[in-house]
Amino acid sequence: MPVELRERRELSDGFANALTRAFELVVNPLVFAFLGWLLDGRTGTRPLFTVTFFTFVLGYEIWKLYRHYDARMDAHQQRLPGGGREAGR
Repeated sequence: MPVELRERRELSDGFANALTRAFELVVNPLVFAFLGWLLDGRTGTRPLFTVTFFTFVLGYEIWKLYRHYDARMDAHQQRLPGGGREAGR
């Protein structure tokens, strides 16, 4: 029974982490695009800040997801027999 509870907790944590990352990937660029839109409205440079802020934050979020994934894969590989990336290359 304790193994089943641990597996269910890991599954729930995985869903929560995925939802958090999806939310960050969508909402953060939109918030910054909105702020860019407001700044564009004040300065009269309509699409400049909107597109720049959206693109920059979206790129950052994708980079952050990649780094997190890479770190998790490194940690997983270290736990494998003969672990380490160098062993697989």
